[in-house]
Amino acid sequence: MSSLPGPESPSERYRASAERAAEAKTYLGGFIRSLAFELDDFQRAACLSLQSGRGVLVAAPTGAGKTIVGEFAIYLALQRGLKAFYTTPIKALSNQKYAELADKYGADQVGLLTGDTNINGDAPVVVMTTEVLRNMLYADSSTLGDLGYVVMDEVHYLADRFRGAVWEEVIIHLPSEVQLASLSATVSNAEEFGAWLDTVRGQTDVIVSEHRPVPLWQHVMVGRKIVDLFAGDTSFDEIAPAGEAAVSAVPARLKAAGSGAVSTERPGLDVNPELLSMARAESQMNFRGRFGHGGRNVRRQSSRRDEAPQGDPRSPVRKASRPQVIASLDRQDLLPAITFIFSRAGCDAAVAQCVAAGLWLTTEQEQLIIARRVDEAAQDIPPDDLDVLGFWSWRDGLLRGLAAHHAGMLPTFKEVVEKLFVDGLVKAVFATETLALGVNMPARSVVLEKLDKFNGEAHVNITAGEYTQLTGRAGRRGIDVEGHAVVLWQPGTDPAAVAGLASRRTYPLNSSFRPTYNMSINLLAQFGRPRAREILESSFAQFQADRSVVGLAKQVRGREESLAGFSKSMSCHLGDFTDYSRIRRALSDAEKNASKTSSRARKSVTEDSLSRLLPGDVVDVPTGRAPGLAVVLSSDHHSREPRPAVMTLDNQLRRIGTQDVEGPLAPITRVRIPKSFNAKVPKSRRDLASSVRNALRENRPPAPPSRNDDFGRAAAQPDQEKRIAELRRELRAHPCHGCSEREDHARWSERYWKLRQETDGLVRQIQGRTNTIAKTFDRVCGVLSGYGYLETSEDGVLTIGADGQRLRRIYGEKDLLISQSLRLGAFNDLDAAEVAALASVLVYQAKREERGLRPKLPSVSLESAVDIVVREWSALEDVEEANKLPLTGEPELGLAWPMFKWAKGRHLQEVLSGTDLAAGDFVRWVKQVIDLLDQLAKIPTLDPRVSRLCAEAIKLIKRGVVAYSSVA
Repeated sequence: MSSLPGPESPSERYRASAERAAEAKTYLGGFIRSLAFELDDFQRAACLSLQSGRGVLVAAPTGAGKTIVGEFAIYLALQRGLKAFYTTPIKALSNQKYAELADKYGADQVGLLTGDTNINGDAPVVVMTTEVLRNMLYADSSTLGDLGYVVMDEVHYLADRFRGAVWEEVIIHLPSEVQLASLSATVSNAEEFGAWLDTVRGQTDVIVSEHRPVPLWQHVMVGRKIVDLFAGDTSFDEIAPAGEAAVSAVPARLKAAGSGAVSTERPGLDVNPELLSMARAESQMNFRGRFGHGGRNVRRQSSRRDEAPQGDPRSPVRKASRPQVIASLDRQDLLPAITFIFSRAGCDAAVAQCVAAGLWLTTEQEQLIIARRVDEAAQDIPPDDLDVLGFWSWRDGLLRGLAAHHAGMLPTFKEVVEKLFVDGLVKAVFATETLALGVNMPARSVVLEKLDKFNGEAHVNITAGEYTQLTGRAGRRGIDVEGHAVVLWQPGTDPAAVAGLASRRTYPLNSSFRPTYNMSINLLAQFGRPRAREILESSFAQFQADRSVVGLAKQVRGREESLAGFSKSMSCHLGDFTDYSRIRRALSDAEKNASKTSSRARKSVTEDSLSRLLPGDVVDVPTGRAPGLAVVLSSDHHSREPRPAVMTLDNQLRRIGTQDVEGPLAPITRVRIPKSFNAKVPKSRRDLASSVRNALRENRPPAPPSRNDDFGRAAAQPDQEKRIAELRRELRAHPCHGCSEREDHARWSERYWKLRQETDGLVRQIQGRTNTIAKTFDRVCGVLSGYGYLETSEDGVLTIGADGQRLRRIYGEKDLLISQSLRLGAFNDLDAAEVAALASVLVYQAKREERGLRPKLPSVSLESAVDIVVREWSALEDVEEANKLPLTGEPELGLAWPMFKWAKGRHLQEVLSGTDLAAGDFVRWVKQVIDLLDQLAKIPTLDPRVSRLCAEAIKLIKRGVVAYSSVA
């Protein structure tokens, strides 16, 4: 493994000079002459590896210049008359890289392939998303001919739990003669990843650089004042060697010291005492506020506190507003800046707040340039759509040098923001974390509003790796002398915790690889089952599992020695204490099982009561997110854990489950829900709430008989009680029961059995990690055989059936469900618009809070098609659960109506009306639907009518803002 060298001696400098003279005659020399700057040492080392015919893994901080290595791979391909593919994890980055390479080498030399875009795909240099290359490999595409180099940008994305497996598939399946240049953020196990690459791809050099070409300084903004995080002059590179030890020690030392700077392992890494004093003052203020004694001043403060939300920590510092933060950065010449806000609405609100505050960051000349470029970008967008896209407020913000950047924006708008920011015309961008995934938008400063985010289920702290990825955008190479990372002081901020995040800039790269249905059937088709298992066992996931087994085996050996000592200590002179201990444990387990049986019975009764609730039932929900009276809007009879939809009397829509009730839930009254009721219309909700109140006042009885009232009566089964009594008699009759040292022996026995269980667990882990990927593959094959996709010949060889050949061409998280939907005729009786709507059901993934009642669909034929899909999904989920496989996601209907309207030619405003979809989200989902329809249309064995309808549906929905893009 190579790393950045230290200072060079005169002889080393002479040798380097001689090497560079020789280098000038090579491909690398020609490449260097085409650059306007000198290569860094790590860049030169990586390029030399490629030139020598070896693969390379480059791990370096964001902004260090890793992509130069990828560009050299492209240069080598062109010089040698070969092809080069440049893969990225996201379309935005593909579009950006395509524009850069087309500008450098000419549009005729560069192509772009993403799910919905195909430009010059046969060019010698093609930029693409990683999924496109995976699909090419499985289809044995002719485009792979003469492929010499593949650049995998942001290769650390293989840790992504949803899409990461694609990177491993590509690495494993690429022809052996193709050289691979893998570009990664700094990861702590680069050697391990490099060793795996060496195993599957041949000789691979690992080049690691911790050096940032532009020093990064860490700050905290307290009020409107920017304070250094560390006491000394400490930049990113100086933090690097401190590593994990410094981080883990920081919080403990803060508590222990109580005052003064928090010291880490190295001088100069002390947390700024000013920040520690601020944290102590805030802590004392909150302590006094909670436990302080009388006095007029305290009482006055407490009366004011009563008006604030309870439990919120207070701070002696008044937090700066967003306009004030930007103004402070502007005064200190720290713009352009990216402010990361983990909320789309927050990003849009930040721009609106800065505009309302009268903030202008641009000159008149810059405003003219911005206006011209914005109007040029918008000239192809239908005028009717500009208002719904928020064009005018977006334009106003840009003229002032302000913009948001998030996935809910129209891709065209995001591209304009990116270009204006890179050109220095936009000075402040408020972005979600998706901007940090590789889009090239370096800034002078990066601001983090908070150090926690909502991950879809709960608010969690950001990790050190995420902190590094976000702050890595600060410092523009060749423009800025230094970059700045600024964390905003919030009530409760712990300076030591912030220092810990800043000190840990590496994170492990862990595989998320697992065999999918499509992957498995393609492997079987190309290689047969024995070879397919071998290929899967060569994955990085299995490589990591095998390495971990060595450490686990060592732990098992150590624990077995301890168990021998424990066994000796619990021996009894009256009899076999191991046997006595076994009876005690059996008795304890039997009593626990009896208790669990009773709990399960109570839960079953509760679930039964929820499944019996009917629309119109009024219930009193005791706990959960929506306690109080509510009316049932829809039943949930068929789910394993019923969650009927309800509306509370304050008009909130919720689902209730067993966690919201303490026992069976019986209706207390009942109302009639009108057929015209629409839960999305506020007036409908108000009218229904009024009907509920009237029913309660009139004490109307519930129409159905009262529900099951057995709660609390469920008890242990008779055979369980009998078993418990037998074990108690057996325990009393054992010789060791009368031992005077019985409890002392029992303590050693408890230790023995606890350690025995832990050791057995480690042994099971070892067994589970051995061939774990291949075992999953076997279970997937079992499911595919059960559905008839695989057939077994007379000699026991698995072959691919006709339906299996179709599945080979379907890529996506619901691949088998899509194939089954085709097989069962879900698409057969639909027109083109309905086909687009049904495809959205198989692609769309609603946010958790957006899931609600099943909408009435546009047509009877579409209702029937969706019923087929939902029934098949339910059956598939049962099969997957039985085979211990990850469950296929539930079909989502939230995009069906908007997609249908769009396919029918409605205006964007009408399409989005009544939905929570942002315009950018809608465009993104439509493009994914186009991708799926394109896959289906190209399946050779598909019914020609369905294939024609898929192609027709693409034409219907690829229009307006969906069709328009600055790239394609």
